[in-house]
Amino acid sequence: MRKIREALRLASSGLSTRSMASSLSVGRTTLREYLSRARRAGLSWPLADDLSDRALEELLFPRSPNIKRDPFPQPDWAYVHGELRRKGVTLALLWEEYRGVHPGGYGYSRYCELYTRWEGKLSPVMRQRHPAGERLFVDYAGATIDVVCPKTGEIRTAQLFVATLGASNYTYVEASWTQTLPDWISSHVRAFEFIGGAPAQVVCDNLKSGVIKACFYDPAINRTYGDMARHYGTAIVPARPRKPKDKAKVEGAVLLVERWIVARLRNQQFFSLDEVNAAIRPLLDQLNNKVTRHLGASRKDLFERLDQPVLKPLPVEPYVYAQWKQCRAGLDYHIDVERHYYSVPYHLLKQKLWVRITARTVEVFHKSQRVASHSRSSGNRQHSTHRDHMPANHRFREDWTPEKIRRQAARIGPNTEAFVEVVMRQRKHPEQGYRTCLGVLRLAKTFGRERLEAACDRALAINANSYTSLHSILKNGLDRQRRTSATEDVAITHPNIRGSEYFH
Repeated sequence: MRKIREALRLASSGLSTRSMASSLSVGRTTLREYLSRARRAGLSWPLADDLSDRALEELLFPRSPNIKRDPFPQPDWAYVHGELRRKGVTLALLWEEYRGVHPGGYGYSRYCELYTRWEGKLSPVMRQRHPAGERLFVDYAGATIDVVCPKTGEIRTAQLFVATLGASNYTYVEASWTQTLPDWISSHVRAFEFIGGAPAQVVCDNLKSGVIKACFYDPAINRTYGDMARHYGTAIVPARPRKPKDKAKVEGAVLLVERWIVARLRNQQFFSLDEVNAAIRPLLDQLNNKVTRHLGASRKDLFERLDQPVLKPLPVEPYVYAQWKQCRAGLDYHIDVERHYYSVPYHLLKQKLWVRITARTVEVFHKSQRVASHSRSSGNRQHSTHRDHMPANHRFREDWTPEKIRRQAARIGPNTEAFVEVVMRQRKHPEQGYRTCLGVLRLAKTFGRERLEAACDRALAINANSYTSLHSILKNGLDRQRRTSATEDVAITHPNIRGSEYFH
């Protein structure tokens, strides 16, 4: 409409058709058609100020009410939109079904154009700006790669971890066995090493390895995931639940990975995870080095120019995987970590504690303060106890050792030493016999060392290796001695009465 207005203005000044056509960069035939339609509509320069472009178009190019604007049957675009959400359904398939019902309907290109126009009216999409070094988008691809066990022939699927930077689209891909927390964290560590720095934010999906509780307002980040983020000085920003457009960058990267990497590896057979990653790396380099048509630069060039200079430097040491577990201290002031028991200060009985578990250490925290640290042991149902964690009355027992008990018994006599040694040897663990041995040693105060030595000799002879049996021998021996003394006294007083008759 702008050129038509200008043509009417120039025509009012008396210029020739050739001059006006040259000035407006339109053909003379087109110019004559414009001026002819203006005369038929009764228009002349100057035009009314309130005449809009739409009103001018309706005056110059009136539509005939008898002409049907679109003779083709209209598809049900709501049905098409719903079907496209189903796996494997494409516009080409839906167009073929449409043409099967309406053979004279729209062609494929017009069909796609009309659907795109209809879809654009549903929900406008906000164009996101990604400052350099600001965001790293991470996700797992839907496609997997089969790995064959060379010994058994069993097929196991490998997952594909994908990470891409927002500004340059520089992409990292690796294969891992699972999407569990250890693999999720390890893939992040290697992604940071690949790009040579850490971004300000990491945008992830709401998978359980990263987000314990997905929430629009207050998502709960997995504590190990947050621990890793603090180590690299970055922040975890989960996408909103059921809003994949929040991480559209990695969604597009996943599509590229499936087309440029997975599709090219479809005919190869792999026998280990290392083989898969070795095959992925050259294809990944090709993808990052490929020059894009709309920008005229590769992802690697953009990364070196935009993202790399502003990424945060990596820490001196890479993040060491640590799993967090919440537990309570039992009445024995120990916590159970993978079938091994570690001590905590005894005043923390029944308190909620957080345990940080690495490959070599077990650290215990109470209200964000570390209260205990142990070297990690295997799950053997044994105890790792620090003396400082014990109450005073328990430290006394801690002072006893098998060697100390043997030395104490040897002071009484060889039979007592042999007895306590047998007691500790017969137990599954020597500590289980400590109470028995301590009780045996105390019997020397009650019955004397000589009688305890004789009782131990008797107990060893009849294989009665318990505190109860030893105490019974000592007690019965004392009663027998008393009965013998009483019999002798009665025999002196009553010479004609036998001792057995007296007692009966």
